[in-house]
Amino acid sequence: MPTPRLLIIVASVRSGRVGAAVGEWVAARAESVDGVEVDVADLAEVRLPLHDEPHHPRLRDYVGEDARRWSARVESADGVVFVMPEYNHSFSAPLKNAIDYLHQEWVGMPVGLVSYGGLSGGTRAVVALQPVLVNLGMHLVRTNVEIAWVAEHVHDGAFVPTERHERALEALLAELAVMVSRPV
Repeated sequence: MPTPRLLIIVASVRSGRVGAAVGEWVAARAESVDGVEVDVADLAEVRLPLHDEPHHPRLRDYVGEDARRWSARVESADGVVFVMPEYNHSFSAPLKNAIDYLHQEWVGMPVGLVSYGGLSGGTRAVVALQPVLVNLGMHLVRTNVEIAWVAEHVHDGAFVPTERHERALEALLAELAVMVSRPV
């Protein structure tokens, strides 16, 4: 049986962002999970143009090379973790764009959410995103990692988690590991 692949998607593309540091922390912890291969897709590097495919994504009749590459990358994953900021009480436009490029590739995909922001720790972004993911047929893990006042945890470009953050991520990754090794 092939090794399950976990795709970690860093959903912030702004310069000066902390998302890359949080994503590196998530990836490092995910790489320590036995029997799981990790792929990090930083949307700042993937650079998907605003969704412009002529056909509905449900058809998987992709015309552009960006859509074909993105489809193949997501299709090769057995589970996904969105590392996402909260912008204006919701999730980021680049994340919505990345999701909207595809349809069938998301169906049945186990997903974990790591959010960050100010006081709420990205909770409102999680609440806004959940119906989108459920309607795509994705399977959400029960544990979310929500990082309040994220900038206070970034030192010299690295995210420095608290014990609570570590426990939450460990629980999220454990749930995902079970789901990707035994697909729903």
